[in-house]
Amino acid sequence: MSGPAPRTGTGGPRGLRRFAGPRPPRPETCELCGVAVPPDGHRHLVETEKRTLVCACTACSLLFDRPGARTGRYRTVPDRYLTDPDHRLDAGVWERLQIPVGVAFFFRNAALDRLVALYPSPAGATESELDPQTWQQVLDGGPLAALLEPDTEALLVHRWEGRSGCYLVPIDVCYQLVGRMRMLWQGFDGGAEARAALGAFFDDVERRARPVAHAAPAAPAASAAPAGDRS
Repeated sequence: MSGPAPRTGTGGPRGLRRFAGPRPPRPETCELCGVAVPPDGHRHLVETEKRTLVCACTACSLLFDRPGARTGRYRTVPDRYLTDPDHRLDAGVWERLQIPVGVAFFFRNAALDRLVALYPSPAGATESELDPQTWQQVLDGGPLAALLEPDTEALLVHRWEGRSGCYLVPIDVCYQLVGRMRMLWQGFDGGAEARAALGAFFDDVERRARPVAHAAPAAPAASAAPAGDRS
């Protein structure tokens, strides 16, 4: 009588365990050259025509961090946070903006040559259908709008408990917020967990932001990968 069939590398328990166990996370890679990107060297570019974020290594991002490259297909996302302490946005003005939640951001789309206004929702980033001229009338009077870099930075406005804030932030931070809210949103108003995450997000923005009076020219630097981007 013949003995048991020999065990192969994948037929026994040890072999199956390789496929049943959790796989190690895939490392981040630059979407331009394919090189692995370390966690502390993560950069983002905006692909302007598609309005999408592209992960890039430091070397590739520097190629698009030159004045002559700012009209090309890719633009490097800066890393400056500014705030306007004198900004005021009362309830009447907010109603005029027709934003159903307490947060919105807008950026200047160079290809369309107009402002684009977005706000977080359970479906992700939702574009406001409000006439862009109304956004300009409300927000262009402040100093931050004049500093806004097209496509790569956004004006982030927040209204809560009768107060309001206005910040100039990297555009990828806004999409990070959108992804976070989409993941946590529950019920009609988002739920307690989403509100807590929103509060923590703005605490971090407030900590990073410098008053506009001390603003410096935009200087791209490393930033955290936003949820829901192409990383």
